[in-house]
Amino acid sequence: MLALAVLWAILASVLIVLVAYRKIAARSEDDVIHVQESEAAIIGKQSALARTLETIDRWGKMLTIVVVAYGLVLLCYYLYASWQQSQQLVP
Repeated sequence: MLALAVLWAILASVLIVLVAYRKIAARSEDDVIHVQESEAAIIGKQSALARTLETIDRWGKMLTIVVVAYGLVLLCYYLYASWQQSQQLVP
């Protein structure tokens, strides 16, 4: 049981690190739309950052679903095991 809880804690920690990484990556985001020919370098940087953030968001969504689902399964298992233990007769 402890190993399962440690695995969930590791997954949750990875998710927190991913959120922090996204926050750091988005710090340099430029919200202004650049369309002029003279701003071609800025447009390339914006596109690359947008792709990076989309990738981070995709992984973040998947990992969030895994962490929540695994946590719920772990909670149900813990509650069931506690219920089973309370049903045992003491000699």
